[in-house]
Amino acid sequence: MAAGLLSARLPKAWRSGILIQGQAMGSRTAERASVSLIPRLLCGFAFFAQSTVLLAGQTARAPADLLKEAEALHRAGKLDQAINDYKVFLEQYPDVPQVRSDLGAALAGAGRYGEAIAEYQRALQLDPLPEIQLNLSLAYYKIGKLSLAVDGLKKVHAEMPNDLRPVMLLADCYLRLGRNKEVVELLSPLERTHGDDLGIVYLLGTALVRDGQVAKGQVIINEILKNGDSAEARLLLGTTKLQVNDFSGSLTDLQKAVELNPNLPDVYSYYGLALMSTGDQAGAQKAFEQAIKNDPNSFESNLRMGVLLREDQNYGAALRHLRHALDVRPGDLGVRYQIAAAELSLGQVEKARSDLEAIVKEAPNFSEAHVSLATAYYREKRKAEGDRERAIVAKLFAEEQATEKGIKAAQ
Repeated sequence: MAAGLLSARLPKAWRSGILIQGQAMGSRTAERASVSLIPRLLCGFAFFAQSTVLLAGQTARAPADLLKEAEALHRAGKLDQAINDYKVFLEQYPDVPQVRSDLGAALAGAGRYGEAIAEYQRALQLDPLPEIQLNLSLAYYKIGKLSLAVDGLKKVHAEMPNDLRPVMLLADCYLRLGRNKEVVELLSPLERTHGDDLGIVYLLGTALVRDGQVAKGQVIINEILKNGDSAEARLLLGTTKLQVNDFSGSLTDLQKAVELNPNLPDVYSYYGLALMSTGDQAGAQKAFEQAIKNDPNSFESNLRMGVLLREDQNYGAALRHLRHALDVRPGDLGVRYQIAAAELSLGQVEKARSDLEAIVKEAPNFSEAHVSLATAYYREKRKAEGDRERAIVAKLFAEEQATEKGIKAAQ
């Protein structure tokens, strides 16, 4: 989708002030239309005060002139100079929330997200405007603090229910967190009223496929294919085939998706999964490395890289990727198990045992965790506890076998 189409959705008074990573919106209008731009464009929106704050008194530079210069520098992408002007203004007038939010936007555009977040939070204390809350959520999104971004975006959506920006970004956050059902719940009503919006259609189709609702996802894929072959359609097709274990077919589609648009979010991540599923571990690792280069906060790629590195006994590097994956999705049981397994391999038995005990308490049917916990107990010379875990594993295995037999008998 072209940037100009996104801009057209905004209130008229805002359009001239919207920047993307410090560049004017107009500089993007010549880019090729692509639904993959939706999340990125959303992440770059910044809110700017449209009226100059007129203040009494004379200084070397009148405050109104200083603010006007700061905004001009900001729109021109001269962020360091804009940041300096905003700070000079705020030294004299610290309680102007919109200017403090503008400073946050300039800091975010310069990649200084910690400072940007502090400015947004102070601006919100001065005036809890939803636009400032949106900016704060965008900053959290950019540093991979997706749960915090979600909390803020829910508030913005409640106050601005007809604004698609918080909706689309919230859907993207849910998708990255693996909360696919919530994406479907959020976007299904919009798909009925904005069916021609390929951004909505693509995010909804992706959530349906990842949630295992393959038939419904295929309907969405067919809608996208009406617009011709595309990386987005190929990614969805490849993901669908992964769901039904058609690994060879999935690899073909995902390889094509990479060729069509190597910058499409998640394309290298799922390409790596397809390579892993067809036995190409070295190719998968390269794909995950590229996915992380494109998006350092890719959950799936950091998790899979951690697994591959652990299998190669490169435990230090494995733990770095796994812990970052856990930062993206706090509490994820699969990642926590992989971390505990790496700790066990490093001889950090007490730490691994503590982690594994917490995992099996939350997920008592997690058989692999029980196996590793038994190993930890035996290494600590706690034979009784180890024997207990082995008995649990045997029970779980017997139940699984019985379930499989029941399914076969019913077919």
